Amino acid sequence: MLSFNTLKKGVETMSRLEEQLTEILLEKTPYLQPVFDTADQYLSHYYIGAGIVAQSVWNVKHGYDPAYGIGDADVIYFDPEGSLEEEQQLEKELRKELSRYPFQIDVTNEALVHQWYEERFHIPIQPYPSIEAAVDTWPSTASAVAVQRKHPGTLKVYAPFGLEDLFGLIVRPNKCLVPEEVYVKKAAKWKKYWPKLTLLPWE
Repeated sequence: MLSFNTLKKGVETMSRLEEQLTEILLEKTPYLQPVFDTADQYLSHYYIGAGIVAQSVWNVKHGYDPAYGIGDADVIYFDPEGSLEEEQQLEKELRKELSRYPFQIDVTNEALVHQWYEERFHIPIQPYPSIEAAVDTWPSTASAVAVQRKHPGTLKVYAPFGLEDLFGLIVRPNKCLVPEEVYVKKAAKWKKYWPKLTLLPWE
């Protein structure tokens, strides 16, 4: 059993890293605020996650331009009553309004992922019960991070595996859903852009 001091240290570390992440995303990266401002017009409850979050941290750690290597910003929400057509229309609208930025907007209704996941990845899945449950399955511990803007200048961070790997430039597989070949392909791609990353093997 973990001691109280160990647990306290872990909480303090997480809090400190959350503060650093907020500073990077809201002050050192000029792109997240416009995505929040635009998505707020369409969605009341959503997260921005994956690529733009993790890669913004890696850019700071490498001393790179904020836009370097960022191909997309994932806007995720949860609406069991929604449709894939509505999801696609929302994605179209956000891409149009944010077309001046150097990345693509990807929109996912996590309540509907089970409808297409097997066709794309050859693995059947049950419907996700929440946005957070979907983030829990993302391919690496470092990229399984999503943020909400609660108030101006503050973010709610959801990071089921913590933030130590993200800030430590460690790419570790999350084996709960994504197949090995998907993780290996993504990790190799990231390494080309951010050479200081340490890639941990699947096994």
